[in-house]
Amino acid sequence: MKRRTFFKDTALASAALGFLLPTVSQGLEAEETAWSYRKKKAKNIIFLVSDGMSIGTLTMSDVFLRAKNGTGSNWLGLYRQNKVKRALMDMASASSVITDSAAASSSWGGGVRVKNGRLNTGDNGEEYMPVWQKFKKVGKKVGCVTTVPITHATPAGFCVSSKSRGEQSEIAAKYLELRFDVMMGGGEKYFNQKEKGIDLFPQYINSGFQVVNTKSQMLETNSQKPVLGVFDVEGLPYEIDRLNDNTLRQNIPSLAEMTEKAIGLMKDHKAGFCLQVEGGKVDWAAHANDAPALIYDQVAFDEAVKVAIDFAEKDGETLVIITTDHGNANPGLYYGKDADKKFETLFSMKQSTSLLFSLTKKGESFETLKERIMVGQRCAFEDDEVKMLIKKFDEQPDSGTYNEYKLPYELYANILRKHTNIHFGGTDHSADFTELAMFGPGSHKLPAFIKNTDLHHFMLEAAEVENKF
Repeated sequence: MKRRTFFKDTALASAALGFLLPTVSQGLEAEETAWSYRKKKAKNIIFLVSDGMSIGTLTMSDVFLRAKNGTGSNWLGLYRQNKVKRALMDMASASSVITDSAAASSSWGGGVRVKNGRLNTGDNGEEYMPVWQKFKKVGKKVGCVTTVPITHATPAGFCVSSKSRGEQSEIAAKYLELRFDVMMGGGEKYFNQKEKGIDLFPQYINSGFQVVNTKSQMLETNSQKPVLGVFDVEGLPYEIDRLNDNTLRQNIPSLAEMTEKAIGLMKDHKAGFCLQVEGGKVDWAAHANDAPALIYDQVAFDEAVKVAIDFAEKDGETLVIITTDHGNANPGLYYGKDADKKFETLFSMKQSTSLLFSLTKKGESFETLKERIMVGQRCAFEDDEVKMLIKKFDEQPDSGTYNEYKLPYELYANILRKHTNIHFGGTDHSADFTELAMFGPGSHKLPAFIKNTDLHHFMLEAAEVENKF
């Protein structure tokens, strides 16, 4: 569908709905809020992605926050307060109804469905210019912040074209050439490849970048030069682990802290800014069936949502888009005896399953592992359950002990669910239609159902930028 036709039809449909609103109470406030921005263009865009978030993940984070502090999540609070327009989105890729993050981000970034594993690149090598490049060409500042490597699929899909999402070292070099304004996350190994004698950090510094690797250094950066923040070798720690380790909490920023700093660095730019914010490790936790990591990282993403909405409400010229790229593992809180009380076991947990596994070695003693589980996750596993886990670790090949796809995550999750009532449907992506919410200029044009590639044109239209590149 052509972009102008799409928005013309959508606007007419929304206008028609407006005549019916006096007889429809549900969604009235959301429509009024959205239409209050209809005469404004989006000077800024903040695009928030909870990667791999199934609806069960969103639900459980809200249940968690309501039970823990009585507030509920910021995301669902926007629904409850009727502050946002809401839709479902079809995220299929060119090769499957079940997308990966590269094809998903490319559908938004380049406006074309590509095959899983590719970044804005077609079958014959044709490249589609990503949306952040388009906005940078018209003078806006652009950037991405994430809890996974900044070279990972979701940020890369808004920034570059590549035949493979796996070319993260090459993507790191492309970022330097394109001079994006704020890029923060993990992935030090892709910038500094010691085994190949390649270190991109000095090149970034010589090109005028502020390069930082701690939270305090990040807070000291200014808006005069572009910023590259790389805070860990691969992905950042899971939020539950960061919160319970003083050193990690002091040295590594949360997603909300990175979001707030990125907005602060770009908000005064005359032509505006565009920022992608990704809760990337929500997806990693879902793959691992790691319930504590999943919930705490979704809550961390939710805190970044608040930062974005607070800014947008004060600014009045910012379109905020909140979504996910696909479901993953379809987790949920299931009925059972004392389900509510068991779910609240998460309140006292101190470690992700991933961290617990990283501390567990082949040949671990029964007593040590049982105690580690009790200390880290406050759960008393049965003796035979601990013995099964030890057996699985002992069966691991020496070279694969830390390969997350070989460790007994599913077995552990099936044991842990007796203590939390959290069940997982699998360990991989699902074909769910995804949640999409919008606030600010342009949001009144959002239909109830949208194709992923239309979101590319939606952003350009809301910012009144011609798609001429």
